[in-house]
Amino acid sequence: MKFLVFIEPKDFKDETLKSIKMFFERWDVNYKISSYTKDSCVGMHGDVVDIDFNTNLVNPDNFDGLILVDGKGIDEYKLYEFRPLLDLVMLFNNSNKWIIAFGNAVGLVARANVINNRKIATIESDSEVTRFVKLFHGTPSRKELEFDGNLITIKDSSKSNELFDTILEKLNIE
Repeated sequence: MKFLVFIEPKDFKDETLKSIKMFFERWDVNYKISSYTKDSCVGMHGDVVDIDFNTNLVNPDNFDGLILVDGKGIDEYKLYEFRPLLDLVMLFNNSNKWIIAFGNAVGLVARANVINNRKIATIESDSEVTRFVKLFHGTPSRKELEFDGNLITIKDSSKSNELFDTILEKLNIE
């Protein structure tokens, strides 16, 4: 399997990316890191990450899935309104490829309009993410982790280490 991991140019959650990398490296899953910048990306806690390529150059046919990392950068860069990213999410969904979204990155999946009648793990009930889920006809769930078709949503990325074994099992990675 090969995954595309999308991070914001600035203020992505370092710990979410570290968890993803740790589990994928442990289970020998290939991944590439991408963002909408030519420069290195900087996490909320100062981690500097070199991307493998700009997200504009992504061909979904080269990947089995897309992972959307959470963080303040989603709001800072107004990624909920960034059509190229939303279209990319839609392309992955239309190809029935895995989409995994953490925390507030779940709102990107909702805004891409691919959640109709799907259960979506969301943060507190009055959040903007929950509002997006309702607006785009998803079903908000208070569970930490939701699987619905090719979509995996994680309510709180701080619990990702606890949930990753379950996610990898769902992806048939042994």
